Amino acid sequence: MRLPRTFRTTPFRLTLLFLALFAAAASAFLAYIYIATAGEVTRRADEEITREMNSLEAAYRQGGVDALNQTLIDRAAGERPFLYLLKDAKGKKITGSLAASPIDEEDADSEGERWASFKLTETDMDGAIVKRPARGVQERLPGGETLFVGADVGDSEAFVVGIARALWGAGALVIILGLAGGVLVSRNVSRQMTGLNDVVSAVRSGDLRTRAKIRGARDEYDELAEGLNDMLDRLERSMGGLRHAGDAIAHDLRSPLTRLRARLEAALIEVEAGKGDPTKALIQALEDADGVLKTFNAVLAIARLQAAGQAPDQSAFDPGELAADISELYEPLCEEKNLDFKAELVPQLTVKGNREFVAQALANILDNAVKYTPTGGAVMLRVRRRSSGEVEFSVTDTGPGVPLEDRLRVVQRFVRLENSRNEPGSGLGLSLVAAVAEAHGGRLELDEGPGSFDGQGTGLRVAFVMPRFE
Repeated sequence: MRLPRTFRTTPFRLTLLFLALFAAAASAFLAYIYIATAGEVTRRADEEITREMNSLEAAYRQGGVDALNQTLIDRAAGERPFLYLLKDAKGKKITGSLAASPIDEEDADSEGERWASFKLTETDMDGAIVKRPARGVQERLPGGETLFVGADVGDSEAFVVGIARALWGAGALVIILGLAGGVLVSRNVSRQMTGLNDVVSAVRSGDLRTRAKIRGARDEYDELAEGLNDMLDRLERSMGGLRHAGDAIAHDLRSPLTRLRARLEAALIEVEAGKGDPTKALIQALEDADGVLKTFNAVLAIARLQAAGQAPDQSAFDPGELAADISELYEPLCEEKNLDFKAELVPQLTVKGNREFVAQALANILDNAVKYTPTGGAVMLRVRRRSSGEVEFSVTDTGPGVPLEDRLRVVQRFVRLENSRNEPGSGLGLSLVAAVAEAHGGRLELDEGPGSFDGQGTGLRVAFVMPRFE
């Protein structure tokens, strides 16, 4: 027979284990209390009996048997809670409240103290015979007489038994309450886990929009729910980004593939007519294919960055050293185009990010600056720390610039302004830079350059800003 779900949960099993350990510890503790209390009661009873025996022996030493007998009669008639028995040397009873000694005859003839625990038979108010626990000691006096002194310890033992029963009852109550608490905790855990399992089941069924409920208790269940929700947010963004990337690639590559096919078809017609150059047609096809691959890689990189939410494999590096490496690649290009290239790099700065992505973004910014700056112009690369603690890569050129109304649009994919229609490119350079900046928690800023140069425009300043690194 299968147990209910509540009794099969881990919290309930842990509760049972805890209660078992508690019951074992409580049993040992209660046994110790019982033994210690019972021992203390016996010790006190023995001390009182010993004092009474010493008092009677003093009376015997002062007046002999007659004085001891009179003392016993007087004390037995009083309210002392003791039991007495005095016998002569032949074992005949002289006086006392006991009819016979509880000490065996063999032990009675030996010298020294003889202690014994025995049952005292009495008749209660209803006429019923009751046996109560008692304890006493017997000694042989110098004249051969034997004296037994005992005491009724029934009330003391009843008190000890009452304490033990109360403790056992308290232990049983604690166990019952612990079981009830275990059931409640198990049900609470089951409710929480059922909610999380429902979320997992929904996600497995394909519903990425479901989320775990946050109770606001700020406990481990809320932390688990928040972690699960964050994971689902990332998964949803990733899946959405991949779907968007697929759609974007299918949409954005349609035009270049169509142009490639059209050029191949036109080249084939010309070659068949004996007018075209096959080698030139193949070279053009390879250039178009390289452009398609470049566009594909750029779109896929942007989609992955946007889906991931942050750049992968981040590490600390010196932005000045990275910029110096990139400037060595673009300085010869600037010389070929007769551009004045300068680099102002602040050393010993530190940022955290993906070095390859940042290098690609900086290369895209420099590539645009070199491409659109007319001959005789200037390009300036800077790396510095802002007063806010952020680190800035900036490239300033003296090209045509970007009008203020187009600066938000120009970072979108495949957007090309009128003054760049004749330049090669796919319109993905600044889009990739913006995606890299966002993936690093930074931003991309576009501003006017140094001003008009040779009637070409106001120039452009592109700043890739990365957050401060502690």
